[in-house]
Order: sequence, then C-alpha cells, then structure tokens
Amino acid sequence: MPADIHVFPCRSDNIGVLIRDAATGACAAIDAPEEQAVRRALAETGWHLTHILVTHKHHDHVEGIPGLKRETGATVIGPAAEAAAIPGIDRTVLEGDEVAVGDLRGKVIATPGHTLGHVAYWFAGERALFAGDTLFALGCGRLFEGTPADMWGALGKLSALPDDTRLYCGHEYTLSNARFALAADPGNVALARRAAAIEAARARGELTIPSLLGEEKATNPFLRAGEPALAAAVNLSGRPAVEVFAALRAWKDRF
Repeated sequence: MPADIHVFPCRSDNIGVLIRDAATGACAAIDAPEEQAVRRALAETGWHLTHILVTHKHHDHVEGIPGLKRETGATVIGPAAEAAAIPGIDRTVLEGDEVAVGDLRGKVIATPGHTLGHVAYWFAGERALFAGDTLFALGCGRLFEGTPADMWGALGKLSALPDDTRLYCGHEYTLSNARFALAADPGNVALARRAAAIEAARARGELTIPSLLGEEKATNPFLRAGEPALAAAVNLSGRPAVEVFAALRAWKDRF
C-alpha cells in the first residue's frame, strides 16, 4: 500500500509534514516545528504519531518534540552529531542508516552545511525526500555552521536522486527564492514559467511544497552552480562550481 503524506503550515513560514504507512498505521512527523500545528494535523487526518524524524537541531524544528512525545509516546530519531540539542531523542542516526515507519524504509543522508550534523531522509519506495533546511524549493539553507564546500557536497548528494523525487523542505520560502533565482538566472525560460506559477499559487494562499527534484535541477540556481550562465552571473566564468555556489549563497544572503 502507498504512503500517505500530509503537508501543512507551522509557525510563520515552517512546513510541517506527516508520512504514514497505510498498511500499518505508523506515522512520522518530519521535525516538530510547532506542537499545536502538528497536533491539529493529526486530528484532521485521524493519524496516530509513532515517530519524529529530526533533520537538525534548530529550535524551529524541535520545539514541539517534548509535548508531542509526552502525548503520543512517539520515538524520536535524529542525527548523532546533534543529539545533545534534540529534546527526548531515543535513537541517533548516521549517514547510510535506515529508519522504518511501519513498513516504509528511509535512508539517512548526511547533509552538512546549514548545521554540521544536518541529515535528510530519503524514502526511495515513495520517491520522497525530506531535506529539512538543506535544499529548499528554488533555494538552499544558509550556512550557519558549514562551509560552502560542505553545502555544495550535500546538495550534490541530493541532486543525484531521481528526477521524479518529491522534495519536502522545512520552510515555505519559495516565492522569495524565485525572485532571487530570476535575478541570478534571468535567461532560464523554465524558471520564468515556474516563478509565474509560484506567484499565482501563493496569491491563492497555496503551499508550494512538495516540488519535483527534476524541476529543481532545471531551475534552482544553487543546484546549477556548474552551469556557465550562473558562473557568469557572479563574474566567475571558468571557475570551479563550488566557488560559484559560494558566491551565489553570499549574494542571496544580501538579497
């Protein structure tokens, strides 16, 4: 039986996600940005929370854990490198480890950059990637702890996944990301079409998550740092992609 995935807003701009195994009823929250929002989503769906899969330690991804764990008994799983900062953690994971939500199986991918211990969860059978704050729709996370090389390497791992992968990220930043992407890659026709669709969706109050990874590869400037057009946009034609990526990330920080 297929997985059920429910996406909902949390806080001011976080994205909450529940993934449920229809065969067993097991259900995981990806992070816990806000206790009340997750609880409302569970009530709306009628699902019972059994797991919380944590991508990283930041407060806006873990603050809902204590209350949800007390109420549901959910097992909290998160990156080993950030275990001390994740309340109620029951199991730590590293690159290559497997997590189970009922009969669903996810692989842990280490994605340092936003934080050094950040991980993503890749459910190959469901073609679902839960990327936290590493890869956003049309964007990527700020480098709070890692280097540009760390993040470029992490993005490379994620962009190697199949094009039909659905990307679930930690924030609804897509409209502002689209405006930066257009500034950095103005000749990208696919990007222009996508940006217009995003503008219309947000005007209707719709979320833009998930997106398709193939779409990100074609339009997300942070995955396209190896393309000549992006190198030219930051006056680094002929330079290594990681240098172009670093310049794009610094530009976005100022944008």
